Amino acid sequence: MAPRLGLFGGAFDPPHRAHVELARQAMTQLRLQRLHVLPTGQAAHRALPLSAAPHRLAMARLAFDGLPGVQVDERELLRQGPSYTIDTLDELQAEHPQAQLVLIIGADQAAAFGHWHQWERILRKAIISVAGRDHPVSADHQSDLQNLPGGRLEPLQLPLMPVSATDIRSRVASHLGINHLVPAGVARYIEQHHLYQSA
Repeated sequence: MAPRLGLFGGAFDPPHRAHVELARQAMTQLRLQRLHVLPTGQAAHRALPLSAAPHRLAMARLAFDGLPGVQVDERELLRQGPSYTIDTLDELQAEHPQAQLVLIIGADQAAAFGHWHQWERILRKAIISVAGRDHPVSADHQSDLQNLPGGRLEPLQLPLMPVSATDIRSRVASHLGINHLVPAGVARYIEQHHLYQSA
């Protein structure tokens, strides 16, 4: 049977407990041999600036360290110019020609998937797994993808964890605690490097 490699991309600015739980659940539910956690490089669609790449990479490594089969992959941070998912899929397929690729996205991303760069090639290249974040994946979001030609979908069920990186950054700027929202190593890193001090 072909090995299954997962891809889980995001800003991870900062990574939080819901991200870690998603990685755990993905390894089991999607029967992955390895999960590549991919901090976003220069995202073509993102308006707000991100924290410096070295900080986001370091926090991702602290957050996902020790999870069996989970590997923080810095290739999108090293890529020059806009970073597209299809480029990462092409690279991983070239490195692992026999592997089955599983792209994990959130419900909000699923709703906009038809606007992604070369989305048709993404559907041919990878199985898509839609994970709910603050709420279960709606039937509308599932049908958004099912109506796209050639889509292969696998669900990823997550416990409801209403936590967001935006809220965490706001709490830090307001001098509120975040230890219940992020792994301990990430909380220490944010404090040591004085991240998110201004809203």
